[in-house]
Amino acid sequence: MATSTDVTAHDVSALDVSALDVIDAKGKKVGSVDLPADVFDVQTNVPLIHQVVVAQRAAARQGTHNTLRRGEVSGAGRKPFKQKGTGRARQGSIRAPQMRGGGIVHGPHPRDYSQRTPKKMIAAALRGALSDRARGDRLHVIDSLSVGNLPSTKAMAALLLDIAPSKNVLIVLQRDDETSYKSVRNLQTVHVLPFDQLNAYDVLISDDIVFTKGAFEEFVAWTTKATKEEVSA
Repeated sequence: MATSTDVTAHDVSALDVSALDVIDAKGKKVGSVDLPADVFDVQTNVPLIHQVVVAQRAAARQGTHNTLRRGEVSGAGRKPFKQKGTGRARQGSIRAPQMRGGGIVHGPHPRDYSQRTPKKMIAAALRGALSDRARGDRLHVIDSLSVGNLPSTKAMAALLLDIAPSKNVLIVLQRDDETSYKSVRNLQTVHVLPFDQLNAYDVLISDDIVFTKGAFEEFVAWTTKATKEEVSA
């Protein structure tokens, strides 16, 4: 009896993710791009991705929460009532935690939640997440997100509905591609990132990943260069 792991490994090896079609703004095929195996066809290490995503989410926390200790709340240091004769438990200060308006015991204070994550782990997590999307036919490359060098949100909405009808779509652009950005920035289900800010978390929370051709080529060159530097180091 084959386990789920065996079936998954068989399915992954059966898929061909060596190339991807490039379409234009009208949905027609205008070419193809190669998918480097060392970026888009690597083993997806789920525990590694989990660790990297947890660290990224932790680093996004502001850590500005604060509560006042008994030495920081306002109020005098006097006793709330005399020591004896009242029949009540003795109290030493109106700023004690058990008193109304007193300090907070073991409350949160400002801190840094960031975790140190090696760059190689971050890069490996991203490659694993992208490989998973590539094997699931959730990776797309569009020649341009504009019509006649002019932004068109209506045309892009219709195109994305055709090629990526999922709920959450990640668009990866070049940093200076303002026309494409204007075409998709108002679409509610679309998240836009420059190619050099692509990360495992944004890939995982997105059902489909859409690259412009220019962004894809720059991302592959940038990633390949980083990989070579890691190997040489």
